[in-house]
Amino acid sequence: MSGSFRFKIVSFTPYPAEILRALFMPLAEEMGFQGELEFKVIRDLSDRERLHRELEEADVVIGDFTFEIPINRDMIMHMKRVRLIQQPSTGYDHIDIEAAREAGIPVANVGGANSISVAEHTIAMALALLKRMFQSHVRTQGGEWTQQEFFNLGIYELHGKRWGIIGMGRIGREVAKRVKAFGAEVIYYDVRRLPEGVEKELGVEYRPFNRLISEADVISIHVPLTPETRHMIGERELRRMKGSAILINPSRGEIVDEEALARAIKNRWIFGAGVDVYSQEPPPKDHPLLGLEGFNVITTPHLAGATNEARQRIIETSVRNVIRVLMGGEPENVVNL
Repeated sequence: MSGSFRFKIVSFTPYPAEILRALFMPLAEEMGFQGELEFKVIRDLSDRERLHRELEEADVVIGDFTFEIPINRDMIMHMKRVRLIQQPSTGYDHIDIEAAREAGIPVANVGGANSISVAEHTIAMALALLKRMFQSHVRTQGGEWTQQEFFNLGIYELHGKRWGIIGMGRIGREVAKRVKAFGAEVIYYDVRRLPEGVEKELGVEYRPFNRLISEADVISIHVPLTPETRHMIGERELRRMKGSAILINPSRGEIVDEEALARAIKNRWIFGAGVDVYSQEPPPKDHPLLGLEGFNVITTPHLAGATNEARQRIIETSVRNVIRVLMGGEPENVVNL
């Protein structure tokens, strides 16, 4: 490929064009890319005429990893020559993938680039909740000695418990591998049951959704947000869980009915909950899952998949996919074609 080839990349990420160039060029050179790249960063969508013009000239579009800027049907209709919409995250529910499919534009995410990070965060949350670490930390920092109180309330091991995984994709499998090392039993639900050989290799057993909800001691969610998964955990499901159960959601906030989960925590329908994602981010101060001091709940600001190592893998996966497509190759991790 000669230097006469010039490609335009429109990005909706917060990174300025200079940063994008610095991230792209070393990997582009390594891959043998010899064309020229023009970067255009758009964060303000108010000038629709300008937005449409930039999209009509784009060869690749990079989605917003903060999920603040959607890529809707109107925008996709103006992507006359776009070869790829690359989303630099696992989630892609802010992109109209059906419109992209109709337009023949592949949408790609980063696959399993943050799987290890999310799996570790999930297990860390479960361990902290089982052992009431956050509650006891806050009380001890406040000068209280609550050893006997927490003995009476109950603190538990992960060993010997039954861990239920909802969604046995890349992240679910990484969770399963690590949970098994703690001596826990792993059951799972997925819309597509794994082949028997894969189940044996992972050491997991399939359960229908309602059985998993009622049988598991720890339940972790690892599915994308779709019309089918929105509010798949609501009051009905929370009431079916064991009183000793823990729920961990590092996936998408809308998958769980947050009002119902707050009631479950306050009324102690379940033992505890770990939440990393919210239906609105950042959550408002009156969000039902905030202000639950004194309850066995841990809330983190959507950082399960954002370790330094994972961010580096996400950047490299995204950049390589874009360059691969611009060099005439097929995109990887396509979610809509």
